[in-house]
Amino acid sequence: MAYKQKNNPFSVTSCGRRRSYMTTDSPTPFYQKEKEEFKAHDMYDKQHADTLAKHLKLKKEGYDHSPYKRCWDGYKPNPDGRPAKESGSCVPVKMRKTTKGKNRTFRTSEEGAGMTSKGVAAYKKENPGSKLKTAVTGKVKPGSKAAGRRKSFCARSKGWTGERGKAARARWKC
Repeated sequence: MAYKQKNNPFSVTSCGRRRSYMTTDSPTPFYQKEKEEFKAHDMYDKQHADTLAKHLKLKKEGYDHSPYKRCWDGYKPNPDGRPAKESGSCVPVKMRKTTKGKNRTFRTSEEGAGMTSKGVAAYKKENPGSKLKTAVTGKVKPGSKAAGRRKSFCARSKGWTGERGKAARARWKC
């Protein structure tokens, strides 16, 4: 037995099809929604549509209400304001290298230069699989992993003669 559709507004013709144009004057009266008053709302990427015209313009540029983000992970919308469908509309997010403020990622030269633990965490988040660690600053047992890291760093950084390089070497106790 064939599938019988319930609640379909169009009647079945002699051949078994449903044709909307045979039953009414307009071909799609049942599918047209009544025009609702436009309500201002936010679209993705914090774009605000306060008029229907702006809403349609944003949709044309590629902004929509979909649950998917406009840019891939690790990318953000280009600050120059390119439309979403245009090439180069997303740019890579890079860790901000700063020595000031609450979310600083590097120490100042006076503090011994190098990355803070927050900076290392931010770098690891940006580069999954990274084995970056903070400096070995305390007392270490000879022959331990920490001692090996220190020895390797000191050998690698011998040529660092700048202000930050000297500060980092002093912090590592080279």
